[in-house]
Amino acid sequence: MSKVQTIEAELQKLTPEEIREVRDWLENFLEDQLQFTDEFEADIQQSERDMAAGVSSRPLQLATGQ
Repeated sequence: MSKVQTIEAELQKLTPEEIREVRDWLENFLEDQLQFTDEFEADIQQSERDMAAGVSSRPLQLATGQ
């Protein structure tokens, strides 16, 4: 049995509250692993400025029901 299979089997035994705790830990762990480049940070800041100014970088596409 692989490590992942072992973890999956153990997760099945957890209560809903314990699963939420594991999910929260995993989200924090993965977030800490992200590498933000200067370019990515600049893109985020520009998007925030655009949103504050009401500018959309993507055209809104509405469903036409066809």
